[in-house]
Amino acid sequence: MLSINNLSYLIGGRALFEEASLHIKPKDKIGLIGLNGKGKSTLLKLINKDIIPDKGSISRAKDCTVGFLNQDLLSYLTDDSILTVAMQAFGEAVNTQRQIDAVLKKMETDYTDDLVDKLTKLQDKFEHLDGYTMQAKAEEILEGIGFTTKQLNKPLKEFSGGWRMRVMLAKLLLEKPSLLMLDEPTNHLDLPSIEWVENYLRTYEGSVVVVSHDRQFLNNTVSKTVEVANAALTLYEGNFDYYLKEKEQRAEIQNNAFANQQQQIKQTEKFIERFRSKATKARQVQSKVKSLTRLDRIEEVIDENAVVNFKFDFSQKPGRFITQLNNISKSYGDLEILKNTTARIERGDKIALIGANGKGKSTLLRIISGNEAIEGERVDGFNVITAFYAQHQLESLGVNNEIIEELKQAGSEKTEQELRGVLGCFLFSGDDVFKKIKVLSGGEKSRVALARTLISEANFLMLDEPTNHLDMQSENILIQALQQYKGSFVVVSHNRHFVNQVANKIWYIEDKEIKEYPGTFQEYEYWRSLQNSVTETFTKAKKKPGKQKNTKPKDIDTNRLKLLEKELESIESTIEKAEHDIAGFENEMAKKEVYSDPQKLAVINNNFENAKQELASHQALWEEIADQIDTLQQPND
Repeated sequence: MLSINNLSYLIGGRALFEEASLHIKPKDKIGLIGLNGKGKSTLLKLINKDIIPDKGSISRAKDCTVGFLNQDLLSYLTDDSILTVAMQAFGEAVNTQRQIDAVLKKMETDYTDDLVDKLTKLQDKFEHLDGYTMQAKAEEILEGIGFTTKQLNKPLKEFSGGWRMRVMLAKLLLEKPSLLMLDEPTNHLDLPSIEWVENYLRTYEGSVVVVSHDRQFLNNTVSKTVEVANAALTLYEGNFDYYLKEKEQRAEIQNNAFANQQQQIKQTEKFIERFRSKATKARQVQSKVKSLTRLDRIEEVIDENAVVNFKFDFSQKPGRFITQLNNISKSYGDLEILKNTTARIERGDKIALIGANGKGKSTLLRIISGNEAIEGERVDGFNVITAFYAQHQLESLGVNNEIIEELKQAGSEKTEQELRGVLGCFLFSGDDVFKKIKVLSGGEKSRVALARTLISEANFLMLDEPTNHLDMQSENILIQALQQYKGSFVVVSHNRHFVNQVANKIWYIEDKEIKEYPGTFQEYEYWRSLQNSVTETFTKAKKKPGKQKNTKPKDIDTNRLKLLEKELESIESTIEKAEHDIAGFENEMAKKEVYSDPQKLAVINNNFENAKQELASHQALWEEIADQIDTLQQPND
C-alpha cells in the first residue's frame, strides 16, 4: 500500500534518516517509537508530503488516502460547531445536502417539474452517500471521545486546544482514510476516551501508524512496532511488549558478536605489533592490517533504560497526615463538582487521581493545594512542605537561564556537583547543563521542570500530567524517581503504565464524592471489572426475553450470588498466597545474616511492605464482595 525506499533526510547536516526503508501493508497497525528528536514526527510529515526527502522515495498505491492527526491542528479555529467541523469528513454528502436545501428553498416560490426531478436525483445521490446517517455517525464518535450531547452545537473556537484536537481526531476517524497517522493522540484524551479510541482502532479497516509514548495504548492497538533510531527504521513483528523482549534478545546477540569481534581485533593488533619489525612476517602483517581496514565493525549496544538513584533530603518530616478535607463542597454556578465529601492524605500515600475530564480532577488538585475556594474545611498537616508541577509551569522557566542556573535558583542549597548529578539522572550530562532554556524542546523543558520540583526538598508533591511530552526513557526515569521518593504525592495522569508503577492508592470522583481504592491501578482495574461484570449480569438477567421474561427477583439474585461466590473464592486463594508470602518475609528478616546486612534487609523489607499493601487491597475487595453476598442471602420480607 505504501513503500518507503532508501529514504534519507538531513537537518542541519545531521541525518535523521539514512537509507531507511519500510513497507506498510493494508490493515497494518504500526506503533512508531523512539526517543524524542529521533525523527518520528518528521517521518509522518514525509509520508504526508509536507516535506520532501533528500534521497529515496515514498510511493503510495493509487487508491491510498492518508489522514494525519498532528499538533499543528491545535491552531485551527472557526465559528462552526464541533458537529459541523466533524461532519466536514463527509464533504460530498454535506455539499449535496446544501444543494437539496437550496432546491427546497427555491421550490417554495417556483414549483416546477425540473426542480422536482433535480431534487429526486440529489436525494438519491444523498442516500447513496449515506447522507441520512452521517450526523448520527458524527455524534457517536464525538460522544465516544468525551463530548456531551449539549456540547455538539457549540463553536469549535470556544474549546481548549486539547478538546479541539479531539474534534479533528473525530473528523479523521469519520473520513476513514486508507492510512491513518496519529501523532501522540493520547496526550489530549482522558482515560475513558483513550479506551474508546483503542477499541475503535482495533477494528479499523484501514492501516494505522501511531506515534505514542503510552505503552499500554500501543499494546492494545498495534500488531507491529517500528523503532526510529540510528537514522534507521527497525521493524518488530509484534506490539510493544513483544518489541521489548525481541529487542533484548537482539541486543544480547549483537553484544556477544561485538565482544567476539573485539577479541579478534585485539589478537590481530597484538600480532601486528609483535611482528611489525620482522621482515619475514611483513607480508602477513600487511595482510592483517588490510583485514582490519576492511572489517565491518559491529556496534556495541547502548542500554537506553538508565537505572538512576535519587537522593531526597527533607529538611522537615511531616506529621501523620498531610491534608484533611472535611465535608467539602465545590460548585461553579449550577455545575456541582463535589458535594459534602471527606478525604484524607496520610504520610506515605502515593495517590493517583484518575477519571474522565470534566469530573473535577484539576479542581480537586487545586483544593488540596489550597488554591481553590470551597465550602467545608481543609486542614493542613504538621510540617508539610508542598511542591506543585503542571505543564503551564514550563512557561515560568527563565528562558535565558542555563539549565544548571535554573536549578540553582530552585533554592535547594545543593552544590553544583550535586545538581549535575540530578541533571545527569534526567539525561543532561556534560556540557548539556549549560544549554539555555530557550533552545530546549518541550520534552527537555518538562525534564528541567520535573528536576526543579524534585530537588525542592518538598515532602509532598502534586503532579498534574507529568508524563506529557516525555519519551519512554524520560518516563522511566520519572517512575524511578517517584518510586524512590520517600514523601507523599498526588498525581493526575491518564498514563496507565505510569500510574500502575508509582501509585499505592487510587482516587476517583463519583457521584460528586471522592472515592478511594487502597491498592495499585492494576488491582483497581480488576476490582472495577468485577463490579461491571456483576452489574452487567444483573442487568441482563432483568432484561432476558422469552420464557424468562417473568424471572423472579430470587432467580436473578441466585445467578448474581453464584458469580459473586466464585469471585470470592478466587480472592480467598490470592489472600492466602499473600499471607504466606508475608510470613516468609518476616522469617527472612528475623535471620541474623539478613538483619545484620542493611542492603539485604532493605530489599526484603521493601518486598514485605509491597506484599502488605497487596494483601490490604485484596482484603478490601473481599469485604466488599462478602457484604454483597450477605445482602443477597438476607431473607426477603
